Amino acid sequence: MITVLQRVSEASVRVDGEVIGQIGHGLLVLLCAEHGDSDGVADKLLAKILKLRIFSDEAGKMNRSLQDVGGGLLVVSQFTLAADVAGGNRPSFTQAARPDEGRRLYEHFVAQARAAHPVVQTGRFATDMKVALVNDGPITIPIRMTA
Repeated sequence: MITVLQRVSEASVRVDGEVIGQIGHGLLVLLCAEHGDSDGVADKLLAKILKLRIFSDEAGKMNRSLQDVGGGLLVVSQFTLAADVAGGNRPSFTQAARPDEGRRLYEHFVAQARAAHPVVQTGRFATDMKVALVNDGPITIPIRMTA
């Protein structure tokens, strides 16, 4: 799985002009399932995200996790993270999981996140979404998790 984490002071996602997910201080998680990903990979990625120490402590040092600061989690599916631009000028997305498997893994990730963390909001899989955020830092961290 591929993710791009953005530490935010606020973030929201809209579909057809309606806000369907919104958080204050926390993490925006752009998430892409690839061929060969499994529930175990999703679980490992979620554990990493929840414990990643990218929030400031009293001394201003990145030493606290999302769980430590009680921040929100906004999870948005984004298959374009699997883009391959090596050949030509039009990206190829053949490494992204097929839509049915991508949806299943996204829904698994979200269900596990909701079981492990109190504030979890989402986008809507396979929908044209408008994502707004205020990146805090800016802190943006890409992660590729494999089995």
